[in-house]
Amino acid sequence: MEQEMVLKNENSLSSSLKQMLLKLTPSIKKDGIIKSLKNTGITLLSILLFIGLWQMGSKALYNKEANYRVEKALQEQGEAAAVAERACIESGDSSCQPNTLPSPSQVWASLQSLIADHKVIRADKAAFAEKMAVTNEKMISQGKDPIVYTGRASFVDIVLTSIKTVFAGFLLAMFIAVPIGIVIGLSPSLRSAFNWFIQIFKPVSPVVWYLLVFMIVKTLYIGDSSDNAFVISFISVGLCAMWATLVNTAMGVASVDKDYINVAKVLKLGTFQKVFKVILPSSLPLIFTGLRITLSVAWMVLIAIELLAQSQGLGLFVWEEFQNGANDSNSKIIVAMFVIGIIGFLLDRLMLAVQNMVSFNKNEMA
Repeated sequence: MEQEMVLKNENSLSSSLKQMLLKLTPSIKKDGIIKSLKNTGITLLSILLFIGLWQMGSKALYNKEANYRVEKALQEQGEAAAVAERACIESGDSSCQPNTLPSPSQVWASLQSLIADHKVIRADKAAFAEKMAVTNEKMISQGKDPIVYTGRASFVDIVLTSIKTVFAGFLLAMFIAVPIGIVIGLSPSLRSAFNWFIQIFKPVSPVVWYLLVFMIVKTLYIGDSSDNAFVISFISVGLCAMWATLVNTAMGVASVDKDYINVAKVLKLGTFQKVFKVILPSSLPLIFTGLRITLSVAWMVLIAIELLAQSQGLGLFVWEEFQNGANDSNSKIIVAMFVIGIIGFLLDRLMLAVQNMVSFNKNEMA
């Protein structure tokens, strides 16, 4: 009888809990939807505020330069020249437009122009490949290199080149920094011995790393007529960005719980087994934090290094547009700035997603 009473009480308790959960679920869903809509609304308002302030700032700078040109024409050439200058500016003639911060509409127009230009270049590449297909087949059969398209690259091709370069540099940094960090982290003596090396070379400018790599690569490839810009770029990026991963890996290995090390000794694990089964899993949160920083730094320094190496990427694109001085050059630079920022954000989210997948301690995620 007592067991039956206990079972009845448990059943009644579970049924009451189910009813409470059913009542609470709609309110929880409703609160989640309201919170999501609120966050979306705040984000949209901040975007609109940013665009509004941008429009006001560009308009103010436009008027300032326009008034300066009119005043200068008035002082140097007289009233007729000033009137003509004002009329030319108001007409929208590209030859006399103030060259200052572009408006959001101008940047949008430049983005559309770059996309249209990419479609034209892609069609030219396809036509060239079709035209040279037979010739290239003959050259390949004779053991010669095929004739490749050497026309100008589109903006999309430039962005893809930069992404390829930064990933190559990131992989180089990872393969250098993680093993060295593990070795240094395992030995307090090595940490002390290499500390000066890390502290001296970590703050070195990407320009200096580029010059060092340039000297070495040019010597190694002496007599070779091939373009080494990509090799120089990704090696420079990797060497400049690897220090966060190196330091974090050493810290992560050094801070592994001593109980884990003692268990590994009791189980008589070999050095490699201890590293891969005990030390690395325990160090993953700090290692991935270092890798995220390394990828972010690599993407930032890439722009300067591509400019110096004359590598066909976003850095060279920005510099050439700045030097070009055309009416839409400033707008294209702003387009590149937004693309650089968005790709940097996406790369960081990608690393965070990988970190969440492989790390066993997700509560420590940044």
